[in-house]
Amino acid sequence: MITAGMDMGAKLIKVVIMNDGKVIARSKILSGFEQEVSANDAMKKALSQAGIKPDEVDRIVATGVGRSIAPFAHDRLTEVGAAARGAIVRLPGARTVLDVGAEEGRAIAITEEGRVKDFAINEKCAAGSGTFTESMARALELKLEDFGPLSLESDTAVPMNAQCAVFAESEVVSLMHARTPKKDIARAVHDAIASRIVSMARRISIEKEIIVIGGMAYNVGFLASIKRALEMDVFVPEEPDYISAEGAAWAAHDKLVNRAVVEVEE
Repeated sequence: MITAGMDMGAKLIKVVIMNDGKVIARSKILSGFEQEVSANDAMKKALSQAGIKPDEVDRIVATGVGRSIAPFAHDRLTEVGAAARGAIVRLPGARTVLDVGAEEGRAIAITEEGRVKDFAINEKCAAGSGTFTESMARALELKLEDFGPLSLESDTAVPMNAQCAVFAESEVVSLMHARTPKKDIARAVHDAIASRIVSMARRISIEKEIIVIGGMAYNVGFLASIKRALEMDVFVPEEPDYISAEGAAWAAHDKLVNRAVVEVEE
C-alpha cells in the first residue's frame, strides 16, 4: 500500500512517500510564487527517488497553508492534525508538539493515539517563527547557518521587549550601537522566540514528552533557548521539517485501512 503526504508550506513544499508505513522517499522544494508548479516538481522528484509511477500511489493527503490548491491530493488535513499524526509515530510518548516553521509557530496537545486535544497558533506576527531569525541574522550581517551556533557562545541574557519583528529589528540595531556582542544579541533573539512559543504552549498546558518539529528544530540556538524556557529536555526527530508531511502520509494510510486517527477533509 503506497501513500503520500504533501506539506504545502509557506516557504517549502515537502513530499513523503510511504510503502506500508515505511518512508521510501522524501523531497523538498521552495514554494515559490506558483505553488502548484512547485508541488508538481516536488512530487515528481519524490516519485523518481522511490522508483514508482504516479498511478502506483494509492492515496495522497495534502496539508499546510496551500493544501487547498495541492495537485494530486485525494484529501486534505489541517496543519495541527498532520503534525500530531506524524509526531506520535516518531515519539509514541509525545503529549506536546512544538511546531515552528517559517511563518508560524504552533503548540499542540495530543493524545496517546495522536489525536489533537488542544492547540494554540502564533500567526499574527513573524516574531515567533523562522522568518524572524532570518531577518535578525540579516540585521547582524550574519549567515543564517551561523546564527544559531553563535548564540550558544553567549552566557549573557539580554532581554528583547519588542513583540513585533519590525520593531525587534530596530531593537537589534540599538543593541549593536550600544556595542552589545553579536553572540549576546543572537541569544536574545532565540530567547525571544522561545519565550513566545513556550508562553503559547502554557496556554494549552505542557505535558511530557515534548517533541519539537518544523524547520526551526534544526536551529541549535533556538533549541537551547526552548530548553531553558521550559526547564526540561525536548526530543528532536531526524528530518524534523518532514514530520507534517509524514503525518499526512499516515492519514492517507489510515483512510485506506478505515482507521480514523485524525479527520481529513474530503
